[in-house]
Amino acid sequence: MPGKITDVPGLLVGNAEDESGRTGVTVVLCDPPAVGALDRRGSAASTRQCDSLYPDHMLSRVDAIVLAGGSAFGLGCSNGVMDELSARGVGMPTPYGTIPIVPTAVIFDIGIGQSAAAPTVAMARAATKNAAADFAEGSAGAGYGATIGKLLGVKSAMKGGLGTAARCGEKGLIVGALAVVNAWGDIVETDNGAIIAGARNPEKPGEFLDTAKLLGQGKARPASSFEQNTVLAVVATNAKLDKIGCGLIARMAQTGMARAIRPCHSPFDGDLVFALSSGELSADPVAVGQMAADALAEAIQRGVRLADGWGLLPDARE
Repeated sequence: MPGKITDVPGLLVGNAEDESGRTGVTVVLCDPPAVGALDRRGSAASTRQCDSLYPDHMLSRVDAIVLAGGSAFGLGCSNGVMDELSARGVGMPTPYGTIPIVPTAVIFDIGIGQSAAAPTVAMARAATKNAAADFAEGSAGAGYGATIGKLLGVKSAMKGGLGTAARCGEKGLIVGALAVVNAWGDIVETDNGAIIAGARNPEKPGEFLDTAKLLGQGKARPASSFEQNTVLAVVATNAKLDKIGCGLIARMAQTGMARAIRPCHSPFDGDLVFALSSGELSADPVAVGQMAADALAEAIQRGVRLADGWGLLPDARE
């Protein structure tokens, strides 16, 4: 069975979806709290409570990561995670109670289902309650309304989704990855660049446009829906790392994103990678970063390969 991010001890993942709205939320729980960092690429990210992940912030604790649809409207759903964790007594201790540290990021999936739909507080709380080591991939959680290959907009796009993978190293080292794939570019094989799913040629059914090739030929122009993209990822390890080390892992993991998505990190994408350290194992951060890149590339491919387009959009399995 392919590895999952939850192979890293202390991590659980929960999903919840709005079937009519075609949107959803994914929650990564960290118990005990993890050390975290963030690397952001592209120009269209939308986040909440992520300041603590940067090196100059005094905090390094992460109690959960929330990935959601609904664009900026989905950011508020993380209150459901905070409420649930607070009720459990989980969070940063203060004289006035605990404050859960829950960095949140969202994708733009508005328009796939009901245009006003966004993950709710109740959905995020439900995802927190059902978090487990085993969880659904493909059209699930935050990947429920994800799409990819949007050179010509959603009309020629394909279904994206949620994927996970893991790598095991020496002396018990584990590195896992989770990805919500909502890319502007095409998803490709890492060994030969063959397109797995992407922008479809409206004049030749069954043929891909090959976004990167058209860009190189000067023939590609972004559609009006160019801002409706973002790939969100979490990489995690049982190696013991500080915030600077986690930042290195997040940066190196972006290489995996670039291997699996072509083109990647464009001005039309808000691509970002959260990195989490939740263990005590001594390991070389560079080795961890390489494993994170490999796991993330596979997670991205799995998210697309396992997605269901429900007859609204073609999926890779078709």
